[in-house]
Amino acid sequence: MRKCKFGTHRVIEPAGVLPQPAWKVDNNPEIADNEILVDVIRLNIDSASFRQIIEEVGRDEEKVAEKVLKIVSDRGKMHNPVTGSGGMLIGRIAKIGSALSDRDLKEGDKIATLVSLSLTPLKIEKINRVILDQDQLEVTAKAIIFESGIYAKIPEDMTETLALSILDVAGAPAQAERLAKKGDTVLIIGAGGKSGLLCTAAAKKKLGSDVRIIGLVNSEKAFETAKRLGMADDLIRANAKDAVGVYNEVSRLTDGKMADLVINCVNVPDTEMSSVLACRDRGKVYFFSMATSFTKAALGAEGVGYDIEMIIGNGYCKDHAEISLETVRSIPVLKSIFEERFSK
Repeated sequence: MRKCKFGTHRVIEPAGVLPQPAWKVDNNPEIADNEILVDVIRLNIDSASFRQIIEEVGRDEEKVAEKVLKIVSDRGKMHNPVTGSGGMLIGRIAKIGSALSDRDLKEGDKIATLVSLSLTPLKIEKINRVILDQDQLEVTAKAIIFESGIYAKIPEDMTETLALSILDVAGAPAQAERLAKKGDTVLIIGAGGKSGLLCTAAAKKKLGSDVRIIGLVNSEKAFETAKRLGMADDLIRANAKDAVGVYNEVSRLTDGKMADLVINCVNVPDTEMSSVLACRDRGKVYFFSMATSFTKAALGAEGVGYDIEMIIGNGYCKDHAEISLETVRSIPVLKSIFEERFSK
């Protein structure tokens, strides 16, 4: 029988909401006519979520696995109750509902979901490996894709771990490409991480010398990674939680003009006001970070009298998977960085 294309029939608690904000969903692997069943191979946990789990249980693979199993057992999905975020998965198509037979998809195809694990019904049989440095888990599990769900076939020229690491943050570089304009100064907070590197590359690939990129990083490792990419015009090493310190640095570099566009890619909370203060009047801030408190951002901007446009980090925009994969393919040094860090 055909069910709601958004998956509301899977919601257990509370009644009447969509699967993402729901506390608990039905993860029974028996599918409706308009659902797709996936044999899950690997989970890529959202960076903010994985960081929070490690802060709670330590860098202990067994304890991380136990925590993930507990969340999925309680909620029927990988939806971190602290951060509210999930991640994405790679798997093989196990079964396609009869109402979706017209899709360019067949059983056995390897795909990555492009919707959050925070709304994806998931039933884990076993966690086979925890990869702490990649925010990933190898699993034996089943997942459900709703009719409205989006996915991408894994490209043949990349390992599944590399493709997953790129597709996990595909919305960020695609939005950076869309939002950055000729003549802009763009501040990327978290420029040494996955999404920050991709945003830097996407903006520079589109605009070249017609855009100025200022990259902000915290650690020496992130600074060296962003420096190796070589696409930021200026690099700042600073604590993104220090709003006034970030403001002073950006003001110094821009002669007080500040950034036309700020892209926040960090995976820690309390960086909202650094993003706000670094932005010029009537400029834009794109909060890709899932650690963002939009209450803090909105009330904080109001409190300092900043008239800026704040954009929620929607993980989806048109053609985002293709844009992100092609960005990595076309920039050898970026591909090398991603292969070294995420293709194990």
